[in-house]
Amino acid sequence: MQADIWAPLAEGCRPQKWAAGQMIYLQDTEANQFYYILSGTVKCFISSPEGDERTLTLHHSGELIGEAAFFDRQPRVSSAVAVTPCQLVAVDRRRLEAVFARHPDLAVSMLEYLARTVRLLSAHVDSAFLPADKRIARHLLALPAGPDGELHCSHEEIGSSVGVSRVTVSRVLGAFDRLGWVRTGYRSLRLLNRAAMEAYLSENGA
Repeated sequence: MQADIWAPLAEGCRPQKWAAGQMIYLQDTEANQFYYILSGTVKCFISSPEGDERTLTLHHSGELIGEAAFFDRQPRVSSAVAVTPCQLVAVDRRRLEAVFARHPDLAVSMLEYLARTVRLLSAHVDSAFLPADKRIARHLLALPAGPDGELHCSHEEIGSSVGVSRVTVSRVLGAFDRLGWVRTGYRSLRLLNRAAMEAYLSENGA
């Protein structure tokens, strides 16, 4: 999906600014709007009643956050915090209807984006039953990739998302690299063979 596909959401709007570390929205609150990220990185995470935190994913410029709860009119299932300084455009129902009226083809793209969000959340629910390497593979496949397969994530972020240590992430990614599925480098990660990784996940019903 093109990075600028959601640009119509920002037409005529003044973006809001968030500093690094500033909360954008909180879990269990009402979702009257969602956000289009113009610049920066946002972390979405869930918290347990005991205070434990689990990262769901990182979102970058050109992506949406908070859209699932906005559309189903239920309390938010996660929180969002700015990892870096961010500029976001808030979209409420009135504005979204106006954008869809001007760009009706955007509605189909929104459905596709929502489907990917649901798939990502579902993966977090049942991945606890998978071994670490398959949890990491599933997480990588769920992340949005650039045209060249580039993934925006660090080893620490992957580990936090799937519940394993950074050492385990490095070991698994090294194995995937040797298989030719990914290419690792300094602060970089590229997905090279999606089909092979998907076939690996399908083994034994994974």
